[in-house]
Amino acid sequence: MLKIDPPPSRLYLFRHARSGWAEPGQHDFDRTLDDQGYAEAELVSDRAADRNYRPDLIISSTAMRCRQTCDAVMRAFRDLPDPLYVDELYNGSLATYLAIATAQKQSRSVMIIGHNPVIEEMLLTLVGPDQLTASVGAGFPTGGFAVVDYSGSADGSPVEWTLTDFLRA
Repeated sequence: MLKIDPPPSRLYLFRHARSGWAEPGQHDFDRTLDDQGYAEAELVSDRAADRNYRPDLIISSTAMRCRQTCDAVMRAFRDLPDPLYVDELYNGSLATYLAIATAQKQSRSVMIIGHNPVIEEMLLTLVGPDQLTASVGAGFPTGGFAVVDYSGSADGSPVEWTLTDFLRA
């Protein structure tokens, strides 16, 4: 398991909602959500707000589909601080995502809006294969939203993270 010391007590891992295929000449970075993706982003964001999954900080990839997913989060919640957009989350490695989470020492709850396969790899690293498979099944879907809580470590045992909830459209 992963040691983030001191960690945020809660991480929200939000895979961007479904995007359309790139138009001819369009870069992958600029792909937008398709109609289903807009619906996914709104539905999952509204469910998160209904369950009061309110982040202290939102960190999003700068890719258009992540920005649009973040916009849905901002509409679902009132009075959230402005999101932080980080270029390194686009095509970032697991080490990059973990370093970004590790650096958030001032926030108790952090939402990361990013891309697969890294969002799924991060969840796997935090909670292990048993929790991942039990809650997520075969792959982290577009618009998937994981709520991961830090439960500490005792007697030198590994840091424990628990997958508290998993929302999907």
